[in-house]
This record gives sequence, structure tokens and C-alpha cells, in this order.
Amino acid sequence: MRYFLHIAYHGANYRGWQRHPDGINVQQVLEDALGKILKTPSPITGCGRTDAQVHASQFFFHVDVAKPLSDELFFRLNKLLPDDIAVFDIIPVDDTAHARFDAVQRTYNYYIHTHKDPFLNGLSSLYLRPDWDLTQMARAVKLLPNYTDYRALCTSPDRNKHTLCQISQATLCRDHTGKRFRFQISANRFLSKMVRIITGRLIIIGSGKLTVDEFEQYLIHNQTPPILSPAHPQGLYLSKVTYPYLDLPDKSTFSTVLEDEGNWTEILP
Repeated sequence: MRYFLHIAYHGANYRGWQRHPDGINVQQVLEDALGKILKTPSPITGCGRTDAQVHASQFFFHVDVAKPLSDELFFRLNKLLPDDIAVFDIIPVDDTAHARFDAVQRTYNYYIHTHKDPFLNGLSSLYLRPDWDLTQMARAVKLLPNYTDYRALCTSPDRNKHTLCQISQATLCRDHTGKRFRFQISANRFLSKMVRIITGRLIIIGSGKLTVDEFEQYLIHNQTPPILSPAHPQGLYLSKVTYPYLDLPDKSTFSTVLEDEGNWTEILP
């Protein structure tokens, strides 16, 4: 039997989602916890991969089990997991359902604050640069859905079968103080570090070190810049994962701190 588990995690203490030997990761913690409860090795498959220190306010993985899971598993698993990983739902699915390959859209949010604030530390990325040219940054953002090949904004494009991504929406917003910003982007798939690389390019554009036309030329010609500097990981969240048969709301309460929609206004070119 196959189940989807709907979870969220604060990524500060982890070397990303993927199991690897270079440090503790979210997949490892979940597999170990499931193995202890089910008393058998329990490999899981996630809906994607997040980098070290990147968060997920919505994430899904699937697991195959021999017997139906009881409601008790939900409580035992949350009790066993550390405080920075939470399980919201355990959902029976068809045996052919796949957490990664069936996802049709993923949405990321990247949060920036431009003044030091201890209560945003670890939740948002600090950039002490309040004089960005926001109009030019917004112009660059609006270009993104016009292109499908993002080879130019990938640190290791040759590791992918292809570098095509269908971006359905991208917006740049600021809060009522003008000191906090949110870059939101949705697509069917993302390349490694792609959202952080785009955000890094936007910051360079806002600082006047790269023009929008120069930025677009990289996209037109699939030309990778000499240096790609991803934005800090702390501000990035995988916020929404959608399936043809499953579309759940984000259940993380981090939204009370960052995502209040009434607090954000889109910056227009």
C-alpha cells in the first residue's frame, strides 16, 4: 500500500532534504522515525529536493507499507520527530501515485528583510541594501514566464536530462513598510538552486550591476554567466505542491509571521 505524507520542516538544522553522507538531512530523520515505528526499513520518496538550510512549509513524500497505516501513526510520528519537522496528513493513494513525478506545479517563496531583526533571523534573508531599483527588478521578474529553457540559471545543467521549466507565474512584492520583500515563483519543475540563483540575479539588477537587457540575453542565448551567486538559503521556502488528484492548503503557521496576504503589494515595472 502506498501513502502520501503531507509535512513541513524548518531547514536550518539540515543539509537539505536528500539523504547523503555529508550531514543530517530531513529524509534521513523521517526514514529513521518511520523505521522505528513500523519496525522495518521504510525508504521514502520526496516531491523534490531542497538545499541545505532551505525550508518547506508544504512538502509531500510517499512510502510503501505492507499493512494499512493506523491513525495512531500520525501521533506517534509527530511525537518522535524533532520540533522542526511536522506531519499534517497521512493520505492513502493509488499504488502508482508518485510524490515527485506526479506533481504538476511547485511554488517557492523567497523572503528578504533589509533591516536587522532578531525575530526574522532564520525565517528570512537579511540584505542591508534599502536602495534597490525595484522597478528594474520587477521588469526582470516579468520576463521569467516568457522563457522555458533555464540552462543559463543552473549551476550544473549537464546533470539534468533537460533544463526546461514551465514558469506559470512570478511576482515581486513588498510589505507596507517597504523594508521587506517577497519573490514568489511557480513552475512545473525547478533546477538545482534555480530560485536562489534568480533571486541573486534580481538583487544584482536592483543594485545597478546588471541591466535587465543583459539578464534577458542570458535567457535568450542559454548562456551561463561567468559567476552564479545564489541568494542566501534561509529566506527560501517550498510553499505549495500541487497534484492532479491532490491540492491541499498550506497548514504551516509560519504564514502568520511572513505570508499575511494583506501585508504584501506587488511591485510593478
